[in-house]
Amino acid sequence: MALMASSRREADVPDYPVWLLILLPILALWLQSLLALHLPHFDVLDLPLLVTIYFAITWRNPIGGTLCGAAIGILQDVPTQHPLGVYGIAKAIIGYFAASIGIRIDTESLGTRLLLIPAFTLVHGGIVWLLETHLIDQPYAWIWWLEGLHAVVNAVIGVMLFSLFDRARRRD
Repeated sequence: MALMASSRREADVPDYPVWLLILLPILALWLQSLLALHLPHFDVLDLPLLVTIYFAITWRNPIGGTLCGAAIGILQDVPTQHPLGVYGIAKAIIGYFAASIGIRIDTESLGTRLLLIPAFTLVHGGIVWLLETHLIDQPYAWIWWLEGLHAVVNAVIGVMLFSLFDRARRRD
């Protein structure tokens, strides 16, 4: 596939089964809340963010990516101590940017995904930090090495998950 696609048809926008579109975000949210409850260090991995990034970069539709990110983020806000909407706003922004980048470049390659996932993870952390500290005026510590660890872990796990998700796509 070319580095840049000139049309959506050339970009090969995938078609997913409806059950996958519903089940995958719910499963990611459930696993995130269940495992974070029992394994305190599991919060270094953000499964809902990875699902948002995957759907956004493969759909290549900024509106769809934004809505997907907002829905997943708001549902992620419900069982947490964060004010409702923090993750919704952050994931909506990530969904928009991921879909916009998905239109412009080939996001199917391993190297591109290894660069995009940690970048989006760091931007997501920055947006959450901005919302918590400046908009809501709550203390929120930004620990650089921990954010870097989040980015690396999400990149490694994300690339593996994305290859599994790719197998579930409908092919013509």
